[in-house]
Amino acid sequence: MNRYSAGFKALWTGEIVSEFAGAAGGIINGLLLYEITGSKEWMGALWLVYFIPSLILQSVSAPILNHVVKEKMLMNMQLIRAVVYLFPLLGYTMGNDKAAIIGLIVLQCILGLLQPIYGSLSFSLVPELCREEELINANGLLDGTLRLMSFLAPGVTSLFLFLIPLHYVYILSASLFLLSYFSLARIKLPHQKKGAAWSRRFWWSEMKEGYKSFFSVPVLVRLTFLSSLVQFAVGAAMVLSVPFIRSELSGQQWEYAIFAGSFPVGYAAGTLILRKLPRTSAFMYAGLIGGGLSFSLLFLVDSIYLAWLCELFGGIMFPLFNAQSAAIFQQHAPRNRLSQLSAVRLFFLRVTMPLGILFASISLMEMRYIYLIIGSCIFIPGIYYLIRSFIQSEQVHDAGKNLKNA
Repeated sequence: MNRYSAGFKALWTGEIVSEFAGAAGGIINGLLLYEITGSKEWMGALWLVYFIPSLILQSVSAPILNHVVKEKMLMNMQLIRAVVYLFPLLGYTMGNDKAAIIGLIVLQCILGLLQPIYGSLSFSLVPELCREEELINANGLLDGTLRLMSFLAPGVTSLFLFLIPLHYVYILSASLFLLSYFSLARIKLPHQKKGAAWSRRFWWSEMKEGYKSFFSVPVLVRLTFLSSLVQFAVGAAMVLSVPFIRSELSGQQWEYAIFAGSFPVGYAAGTLILRKLPRTSAFMYAGLIGGGLSFSLLFLVDSIYLAWLCELFGGIMFPLFNAQSAAIFQQHAPRNRLSQLSAVRLFFLRVTMPLGILFASISLMEMRYIYLIIGSCIFIPGIYYLIRSFIQSEQVHDAGKNLKNA
């Protein structure tokens, strides 16, 4: 950590505290709603409430992100999150299930509105706070420690579930978002020039130019497509994970918490492994293939212990793809439009996630078959691009050899 700038350290600290808060709150959201309704359809509906407003806002906000003070907007959003995480607690203390569900719906809706802007801005800040040669390790460190927080959050949440009613964990989440606010306040960037005066014509021109820039760089499109497939699977898994452990495998609340934490701890281990591996497309696509297999293997498991191992394996493999693909995107995107192109990238990722949620919610197939399908959607394209990368490497090698002989 000593080699990174003070600004990156502040972003890293704020992000991991925020991730811990969101992961703890997310676990409680799912458990509280499932205990009230006992329905996977309600689980899907809650996530759609999160994503639909998010996608609407993101479709119009992308051009704006090139003209905002990034660190200040991140801070303001953390303050809002700290407040809205108290809504389910207030609803629950009113004494009826409807009030608790309304609190969850309001929370998810506001979080959905904030997340696309927050994610795009934080992603685009990394190249401004790090040197280019640090990007892969910086993305890996940031991504890995965020996953580690996602692992620690279920364990801490499980401990709290033994000690206090589950809805009081929302107080913990709200407090941690406040801590994230103070950490982000330490980021200092050069004063930004004032953007152009906003008008409908200017917004539309910026929107077209952003999408034109995105689709003019094939590597950005390809990596976004592959990441979108992962998000489709993640969306489906959001609906399936609680009922799969609680109903299909007859697990307890604490066993679900470990299941939720197995992927992040594997992700932290995968981030450490990434630092020892060559930065090649072969390893990147191998990580994508392994991550897809981790979903499909849940089709076969008949015990909670094997389910934990599948999640752990997926966590180890996915950072090999995610960290390198993020760094490649940051390097190839035009720097003056990185915030906007990050928003375009995130838009496509977030469009596919609710599609996965909807697919898992309305599908009449058994949960195991859904896991098999979503895993196949990842590892089959991964195999194609892995083979393609080998062929291109051979072609480059042969061309270099022929040039040398000539």
